[in-house]
Amino acid sequence: LHLAKLLRSGGNLLLLDEPTNDLDVDTLRALEDALVDFAGCAVIISHDRWFLDRIATHILAFEGESRVVWFEGNYQDYEADRRRRLGAEAERPHRIKYRRLTT
Repeated sequence: LHLAKLLRSGGNLLLLDEPTNDLDVDTLRALEDALVDFAGCAVIISHDRWFLDRIATHILAFEGESRVVWFEGNYQDYEADRRRRLGAEAERPHRIKYRRLTT
């Protein structure tokens, strides 16, 4: 309810963390439509690839090893670019590598 009020009130920045969790299909579609029509900037943290593919115009991806990539396009285009850049390594599962803390 608060998100719907904010979208109608004319704010210019939205920060959304996993906004698709626990939404039914109709509510998810309404959220997508509202975000596509939103005139401001929306920073969205999500693991929902289909959602990101529909609404994202720019992606800030944290790819591991302290590597951050800025990409202009939707999620599907980002994935194609990532495969092109990383080659076979892009398909390997990412394992977290722990580093020893130094003081």
